[in-house]
Amino acid sequence: MHPGNETTVTEFILVVFTVIPGLEYLFFTLFLIIYVITVLRNTSFIFAYSLCSDLHTPKYFYLTNFSFFEICYVSITVPKLLSDLLTESKTISFYGCAAQMYCFFLLGGLECCMLAVMAYDRYNAICNPLLYQTIMSKRVCGQLLAGTWIISVINSLIHTILTFTLPFCSNMINHFFCDIPPLLKLACRVSIMNEIALFAIAGFIITGSCVFIVISYLRVIATILGIHSTSGRRKAFSTCSSHLTAVTIYYGSGAFMYLRPKPNQSLDQDRQIALMYTVIAPLLNPLIYTLRNGDFKLAFRKIIQHMFSPKF
Repeated sequence: MHPGNETTVTEFILVVFTVIPGLEYLFFTLFLIIYVITVLRNTSFIFAYSLCSDLHTPKYFYLTNFSFFEICYVSITVPKLLSDLLTESKTISFYGCAAQMYCFFLLGGLECCMLAVMAYDRYNAICNPLLYQTIMSKRVCGQLLAGTWIISVINSLIHTILTFTLPFCSNMINHFFCDIPPLLKLACRVSIMNEIALFAIAGFIITGSCVFIVISYLRVIATILGIHSTSGRRKAFSTCSSHLTAVTIYYGSGAFMYLRPKPNQSLDQDRQIALMYTVIAPLLNPLIYTLRNGDFKLAFRKIIQHMFSPKF
């Protein structure tokens, strides 16, 4: 709760980072490079999927959607961050802030749900290989994708409405984008519904999907350990290791941000944690998924060869 009198807020001021004077251009260059690499890497995955029929499987269907979500996700916060690093006026309008929060939680929810769906896909591929094509049909893949959108849209809408109907006593956001914890610090009073929404609904999305992933992979590991062939076990573990790495990075930072006790919250620390899942994770995920992915490397090599092969 922020002390002071209730005021009509038409815009917010973002406190980006405590940057040593003269280093703004260095930070701008660093984040710009990260943003460009992130977009290009995820775009290359979408590009490879669209041009190579060998990748038209449920696994790559979900990875392609995940890559699209990553591009949108990083584009919600980083362009504004880049702008604020070079301008004196680090303001965002009231409705612009609401739109940024809505899109941020929408894409964040989509990524959480998609990681759970991808775990379900790996579970069926390894534990039910003979029924895999039947279970993960195009219709089922479409229904699972639609379900992630429905859950994420509702989750984001609830958070945004509850947050921006609060009375604010200040417009100075101690963060580099419009997030719930720093905005609640500006509220003259916080209703119990805001606390319930943050811990219950966010907990359902983060914790619920994480528990589902853990259960899926416990079943997967049990199945892998039952494989007699060493090469078979190695191949099965290889297909799951990249997904588990991405899950650890994303859920670890997200859970620490939104599910830790309120007295332990530090907004200066929050900015550093937020960089992990808003900037660093989208940068690393394409590399994690393609580094040991022979199918993707082969498909991309075929595309490059086809593009530069002589035409007669």
